[in-house]
Amino acid sequence: MPNPQLSILVVDDAKFSSAMIGRSLRQAGYQDIRFAHSAADALQQLEQRPASVLLADWLMPETDGLQLTAQVRQLDESINHYTYVILLTGKEGDNALSEAFDHGVDDFINKGQMNEQLLPRVFAADRLCNTLQRLLIENRLLTQNIASLEQRNLVDPLTGLGNARLLQQRLQDSLRQVDTRGGAVCFLLVALQGVDNLRLQHGPAYLQELQRGVARRLQQLVRPLDVLARLDDEHFAVITLLENLQECSPTSFKRLHEGLNLKAFKTSEGFVSVKAAIALVGMDGKALPINAEQLFAEARQLLPEAIASGRMAATRLPH
Repeated sequence: MPNPQLSILVVDDAKFSSAMIGRSLRQAGYQDIRFAHSAADALQQLEQRPASVLLADWLMPETDGLQLTAQVRQLDESINHYTYVILLTGKEGDNALSEAFDHGVDDFINKGQMNEQLLPRVFAADRLCNTLQRLLIENRLLTQNIASLEQRNLVDPLTGLGNARLLQQRLQDSLRQVDTRGGAVCFLLVALQGVDNLRLQHGPAYLQELQRGVARRLQQLVRPLDVLARLDDEHFAVITLLENLQECSPTSFKRLHEGLNLKAFKTSEGFVSVKAAIALVGMDGKALPINAEQLFAEARQLLPEAIASGRMAATRLPH
């Protein structure tokens, strides 16, 4: 059974032809039929309200059916819609068909066989339109769900560590704990040097292998309750809660600096040594109020010093 509410737009500069098509469609049970007498008029109507099926004459003045189809496809893309395009033509032969399909046309009707072909072609479009629109809706919902999952995801897929989102949350949680229960927060920002050169020399797969090795090494070096995260290709971070601020010193984390810089990493291309700069920021309740972004910024400011000196750069807040 035809869908009476199927939206159909007929585009033909010949009013008599449009009237004949409209009468046949209404007799078949279709009710939502609009008419345009030029491509410009059709586009204006489609911008106001999309159509499910577009019946357009191939040969029209100014803008022909193929040019109209290209513009309709651009409009569809912008509004996440699909218009089923059927061209009306007197052209015959494989070249004409190939040209039409190459321009995004879905089907065509030979004007010499209009009475025999019109309704069967529209009935076929009717069946396909329901499927196409459902797939578009499902795809849009799937995209939204994926985006929602990404927003809630707290795990770095490469290493299995926490990601930047988890780090932000746990850093804020740690600041609240210092505010309510006392103690101190020690935040370490680790920067791998020469990452761009390694990527150029060996490729991204090698770099990923090395980063997984760094992640495993850090997991062995930090305490069980410490928060460990990979932020991007160059940066890792550690959050640790301590009883007092005096414990937050380079001496307390010497094992991390030496573990990354003095012991090579085994890779598929042999053992490789890396240079890792570490910035350390410690604070207790005296530094409050402070937020996670400010603490992170303090660590970033220390990285150039750590890179230049080859030693861990540290500060305690308030300065």
